[in-house]
Amino acid sequence: MLVDTQPATHQHIPASPEVREQWVNAQLIGVVMDGAMTSLLASCMALPALIFLLAGEVPLYLLLAWSGLMVFMLLHRYRVIGIYRMRYDSVGGTTRQDFIRRYSWSWVLAAGLWGVPVGLSFLQAGIYVQFVCALVALAQGLISIITLSAWFPLFRACNAAMLLTVTGGIVVQIALHGLDQRMLETSAILLALLMIYWWLLLVGGRRLQATQHSNLELQFSNQELIDSLTLQTRASLRAVSTKNRFLASAAHDLRQPVHALSLYADWLATEPEMARDIAPRILQSTRAINELFDSLFDLTRIDAGNYKVKLQSVRVRELLADVALQFEPVAAGKSLRLRTRSPDVSIWADPVVLRRILGNLVSNALKHTQEGGVLLALRVRRDMVVFEVWDTGVGIAREHQQAIFQEFFRVSQHQGTEDSLGLGLTIVSKLATLMGYQLALNSVATRGSVFRVMVPAFTQSAELRDMGRPASRVRLAAGN
Repeated sequence: MLVDTQPATHQHIPASPEVREQWVNAQLIGVVMDGAMTSLLASCMALPALIFLLAGEVPLYLLLAWSGLMVFMLLHRYRVIGIYRMRYDSVGGTTRQDFIRRYSWSWVLAAGLWGVPVGLSFLQAGIYVQFVCALVALAQGLISIITLSAWFPLFRACNAAMLLTVTGGIVVQIALHGLDQRMLETSAILLALLMIYWWLLLVGGRRLQATQHSNLELQFSNQELIDSLTLQTRASLRAVSTKNRFLASAAHDLRQPVHALSLYADWLATEPEMARDIAPRILQSTRAINELFDSLFDLTRIDAGNYKVKLQSVRVRELLADVALQFEPVAAGKSLRLRTRSPDVSIWADPVVLRRILGNLVSNALKHTQEGGVLLALRVRRDMVVFEVWDTGVGIAREHQQAIFQEFFRVSQHQGTEDSLGLGLTIVSKLATLMGYQLALNSVATRGSVFRVMVPAFTQSAELRDMGRPASRVRLAAGN
């Protein structure tokens, strides 16, 4: 089981321009669809009035055909709005763009149909009816700025369709009636005015769409800023909580040895003849305080980035022997056997950092092992150099195997954690990250654990990499 030793970070990563644009486009389509029902209701109210005005003014079969198409399109647009509400209203990204591409033809066809009455009534109906038909077409263009300009491609296509049907109908009527010179000039002026009106619609729609686009981009940026500030606030609160736990844990762990020192000092002052018995206890309390401060200072230096790494050639067998010699009294005091195993090789590393990592792992193993022993070994594989610390201790339950590398974490039911600040494995994790090493843990509750520190082979000499071979399985029997 590979354990991720990197601390959890919650940095807000700004969205890419593509993600931002997708979100903005989805919101623009949402604006179009928010006004779709209002536009549909206005069309439903305008259609009967327009049919009533055209009745008797234009050929009946043309009026019926146009009315049938309009009713069909209104019903279809109602269905499209329902589809959007059920399937697309709660989604974003490119899904809404797929929707608008699929159903945009219905808006375009409906816009074109609204221009047909102008062509039908031109030069055929009374001047009042022609005026009303032209007014309805102009109103549809103005309404489209409000309802459709948010999605400019659809807005442009709808107005182009309406312009095409209006101008097409006028040209057809002129061709059928064979007008005189003055009427032709008047019609040409009318068509020119239509072109200008269409161009003004495009300009107005483009500016409104740009304004909406900018507003949505600003909204997106503001939301990103809010999210970032929220994460930073949470990080600050976690830092305060961590500091409070740090002070509480440090105060608790310092209280015992300091109080013991005070008692021993008073005892020594009142009974000097007991110096031989009291001195070892004073040394033990002093050593506990020093170890605690060493851990705190190491953690502070690592977090501050002031831990200096000095790489050099390290004789592994000698390094492991030094670590074993340091902890041999602890092992002997608990009747445990502490062994080392390593080929006679040298690696390129910082001996102080490596000794600190292995020392903390061995200390942790001895602390949680009551019988059996601890093995400190090196294995050379083809792709890495692996330091291993095996123990026959209480093991670590699966639910705690990630948390043990966190600051101040202690498994409450484990023996040996009562006088610990819970920083040993945290320092191991941070030093391993500093050196570019990986940590791995395999553990079974009540049966023991093995911690592995994996050093990349590419950081070592070619001779050492060539030694790599399949690792044999090490078995550490209880009592060995």
